[in-house]
Amino acid sequence: MTTPPPPAAPDPVRRQVDTDALARCADEPIAVPGAVQPHGALLAVTEPGLDVVVASANAADVLGAEVTGRTLADLLAPAELDRLRAALAGDLAEAEPLRVSPGGRELDLLLSRSGGLLVTEWEPVAGAGQAGAAWHRRLPTVLQRLSAPTSLEGLTGVLAREVRALTGFDRVMVYRFDAEWNGEVVAEDRREHLEPFLGLHYPASDIPAQARALYATNWLRLIPDATYTPVPLEPPLVPGTGRPLDLSGAVLRSVSPVHLEYLANMGVTASMSVSLVDRGRLWGLVACHSYSGPHRPSSADRTAAEFLGRTASLLLHTTVEAADRDHAVAVTRREAELAAAVGRTPRTPAAALVDGTLTVLDLLPAAGAAVRLDGRLHLLGTTPPADRVAAVVAAVLRAGGATDRLTRALPGFADLTEEASGVLAVEVGRGRGDFLAWFRPETPREVSWGGDPHTSKVTDGRLSPRRSFARWTETVRGTARPWREHEVAAARALAGHLGEAVLARAAEDDRLSAALQRTLLLEELPKVPGVALGARYRPSEADVVGGDWYDLVPLPGGELAVVLGDVAGHGLSAASVTAQLRHALRAALLRDEGPAAALSALNQLIGALLPGEMATAVVAQFDPATGAVVLANAGHLPAVHAAGGVGRLVTDGRGPALGLLDAVTYPQAELRLAAGDRLLLYSDGLVERRGRPLPEGLEAVREAVAAVAGEPQEVVDGVVAALDPAGGDDVTVVGLARV
Repeated sequence: MTTPPPPAAPDPVRRQVDTDALARCADEPIAVPGAVQPHGALLAVTEPGLDVVVASANAADVLGAEVTGRTLADLLAPAELDRLRAALAGDLAEAEPLRVSPGGRELDLLLSRSGGLLVTEWEPVAGAGQAGAAWHRRLPTVLQRLSAPTSLEGLTGVLAREVRALTGFDRVMVYRFDAEWNGEVVAEDRREHLEPFLGLHYPASDIPAQARALYATNWLRLIPDATYTPVPLEPPLVPGTGRPLDLSGAVLRSVSPVHLEYLANMGVTASMSVSLVDRGRLWGLVACHSYSGPHRPSSADRTAAEFLGRTASLLLHTTVEAADRDHAVAVTRREAELAAAVGRTPRTPAAALVDGTLTVLDLLPAAGAAVRLDGRLHLLGTTPPADRVAAVVAAVLRAGGATDRLTRALPGFADLTEEASGVLAVEVGRGRGDFLAWFRPETPREVSWGGDPHTSKVTDGRLSPRRSFARWTETVRGTARPWREHEVAAARALAGHLGEAVLARAAEDDRLSAALQRTLLLEELPKVPGVALGARYRPSEADVVGGDWYDLVPLPGGELAVVLGDVAGHGLSAASVTAQLRHALRAALLRDEGPAAALSALNQLIGALLPGEMATAVVAQFDPATGAVVLANAGHLPAVHAAGGVGRLVTDGRGPALGLLDAVTYPQAELRLAAGDRLLLYSDGLVERRGRPLPEGLEAVREAVAAVAGEPQEVVDGVVAALDPAGGDDVTVVGLARV
């Protein structure tokens, strides 16, 4: 075994020639070659008249009679003709070869249909290899051996041995395709003197796509003599159609000259292949080779070989599943344990996945994992840098959710080979940006090819197969251990459980926060002598609880404190913070030290007990006896004072929002409400619009307050109606006047 140096960069002109040659190879009309192999004859006849319209040039020699201008009734004995018509009345796919003797020569007659014609193929019985009745009597035992293995290696090993015993070929291999249609020999039975091919790989170009398509529909192909000279069809075009006869379903179909050259380069003198199809998709081939001369198994033996291939195809899925079952059961058990942990702590699902004895990294064999929930990213083990994880996951999700060759398949991640050559990602919920992801490092591996796969030549404008099939080894980089189906299924199941828990938690939070917020809203406005009040609260149409609140606090000296605030965020956390701030501000106001002192005390409380929280608030302390108003504003929108039909924004007395600084001394503004004056406090939901500058919104509020006359409640309702705020946020408005 030798490992050659890395190949030089391909010449652009050579690469273009190779590409063109490959395209021509892919377009080769292998289904309509216009010729057959010489070990039998082909007649295409009409139905029901059975008139010969197309015949292979060797038909007269094989059948021992002239066929031009004749019908099958002229060639078959009456009893044979009756058996033929009986077969035509049924399903040809189930029809057994008919044993006939035109001209005294014993032939097997095979039937199919193409282009409105009945295709009959006549193959001499003489000269065919026979396994004999002894093998066929063993068929029940063979089937038992085929179904007994619980591993893929065992199944394919039995298949290779029994097909070789049946057909007599020198070598029988089971050849498995990968996702890119490269092949690997996974089982082999051979004559002792032959070099082993077990474990060798063959490039996808060895079997073009159109050939694979035929393999998926025709289960068996035979080339008894790889040195044969094709026998043309006469006429070459079907009379009346002007098209060549489609031989896709014909056993005698002549094969591509490129394939014959490929067999010659391998030293193969005869070959046969049986398809292996797993749930409708070509899985692999049973490839049979003879090296000592032509070899043609009998029709009965080929039928038995095809039967073994079909039986093995049915067993493939369950056998692979059985081999994976123990690992799959363990993964499923861990997935259930993680889902149960999430269920026990629905409010902290991330902690259940990353902090427990069993973590999300333990679910699958991986070097690293990532959990993103509620916008927060948690990393375990070896992962890409935190600032790259989201981009990697997004790219893999767009590509289907799993890859074992990230750096080779997707651009922009070439530097992540060691951490994330393999990535499995699943979305949690929809549209939230949350996800689970697992990462596998590069696993360099040696691949032994049956010859250098890069040495095919272009000759006379067509692709010629390589001539050397000596073992050639290369190291594959940039790939990781592939993700198994049950691993992907477990990841998706955990994400599903997690998504359900997140949705349930969100629904419960919305219910609790809505209930909590309702306790913060006054059922009715208090009756305060000398004060007229109005208020309006409109919740968000998005059914998201915000942080708006308002309060009316009668003070010991007969004054009234009017409060309107807004806590950053939404949902249960915002509602709970709102409740704490409302009660704390009430306590501070009842000390009767003024709005500014109350806001300073509230800011200090947030810094000490609620770090990281932020809110805005405005407090207007009103004296009904004198009309005096003392106002302090912590980052809130300015109040509006309407007097004599003119509205004025109260911009004095403003300080920073609550929670921004550790210690703040807020200023105060003073004004006086005369008879007929109105003071309006409001939240940002009244004025903010997407694409509109805030100053324009404030000007609209000022104009609306000035334009509406009446009692404070009428002013409040009129302003809300005039501005018609969008429904995406809470809207709170409070008005007061001196009576």
